[in-house]
Amino acid sequence: MNRLTRTAALAAALMATCLFAPGATAHAASGDWLSLTVTRPGTTGGDTRTALLLCDPPQGHPKAAQACAELTAAEGDFSRLGDKDTLCPLIYAPVHARAHGRWHGRRIDHERTYGNACELHAETGSVFALEG
Repeated sequence: MNRLTRTAALAAALMATCLFAPGATAHAASGDWLSLTVTRPGTTGGDTRTALLLCDPPQGHPKAAQACAELTAAEGDFSRLGDKDTLCPLIYAPVHARAHGRWHGRRIDHERTYGNACELHAETGSVFALEG
């Protein structure tokens, strides 16, 4: 094994350790986890938030219990999240959100750019509320 291969293998192991907190690997293997990312396009990476949402028990997310409850009520369907009656300002400040993982054994892959943070919250509830 050459030095580059060893370095790549070590980096992959470290990333896996960082992504899955203690106890998270069992949840991920059982089928209930969502990797969430929120970014503001046009920024230099300093405005990216990530979380690994686990729901039994709720953890890994600033509003884990609320996000889990909303996902459960919507049966993991992102089109059924949020409050569609929320009025948001017409200020264009795009926010890109991505969720991938498994919810009750079903593959989830949601990715969309919203016009601003208000629209993101209105359409996804607490799921992408990653700011502490």
